[in-house]
Amino acid sequence: MRAAAIIPARLGSTRFPEKPLAMLGGKCLITRVWEAVVKTALFDEVIVATDDERILEVVLAAGGKAQMTRSDHPSGSDRVAEVASGLEADIIVNVQGDEPFISAEVLKPLLESFRDDEVQMASLMTPILDDKMLHDPGCVKVVTDASGRALYFSRSLIPYDRDGKSGYKYMRHIGVYAWRKETLLEFVSLSVGKLESVEKLEQLRVLENGIGIYMVETDYQGIGIDTLEDLERAERMIK
Repeated sequence: MRAAAIIPARLGSTRFPEKPLAMLGGKCLITRVWEAVVKTALFDEVIVATDDERILEVVLAAGGKAQMTRSDHPSGSDRVAEVASGLEADIIVNVQGDEPFISAEVLKPLLESFRDDEVQMASLMTPILDDKMLHDPGCVKVVTDASGRALYFSRSLIPYDRDGKSGYKYMRHIGVYAWRKETLLEFVSLSVGKLESVEKLEQLRVLENGIGIYMVETDYQGIGIDTLEDLERAERMIK
C-alpha cells in the first residue's frame, strides 16, 4: 500500500498573511512542516502543493519536493487532489501546512486504519481539555458512532448535555485527512452541500454524500499556527 503525504500551502491567509514563509526556529514554517512529515518515514512521497513560486523555491532549496498548482482552488483539499491525481499512490494524507510538530506517533494510526477495506477516509480527534473551547466556534467538535465513524461535525457544542451531569468526553476535530485516492478525487467533484454551506466545514460534504469518515483518537492536541501569537508559542516550544 503506497502512501503519499501532500502539504497544501498558499500565501493568501487572511488571519496570518504569508504564513508559510514565517520564520520558526531559523527556518520557514513550511520547511519545518515538510521536515516533520519526512521524519516520520511513513510515506513513499512527501510533496508541498502550492500556488506561489516563493514557497516552491523555499521547499526546493531545503531539499524538499514541491509542485505548483492552480491558484483558484477553493480549498486545500482541492489543491491536494490536483497533485494526488498524478501520483501512483493508494492512500493520500493531507497534512496542514501549519503543523510543525506532527509526528509518526500521530500519523501512523491514521494510515493503519486503512487495513480495513471499508475505510475510505480517516481523520483525527482529540479530547477537549480546556472548557473555554467547548463554546468556541473555532473549535470543531465531532461525535462518532460505536464503531468510530463520524456522525457529525459542528462548530456548536455537540452533544448537548441536558442535565449537565453526564461527564461526557467532548472531542475536537484535528484537520489532518487521510483518503483512498479514488475517494479524494470523487470528493472534490461533488457540489457543496447545505450543511457545509451553513457550518463552513468541508468534511460535512463527505457525510452528506454517504462517505464514512473513520475517526482516530489521539492525545496530540494539534498545535496549528494560525496567528502571530501561535508562532511565538511554537518558537518557545522549539527553544
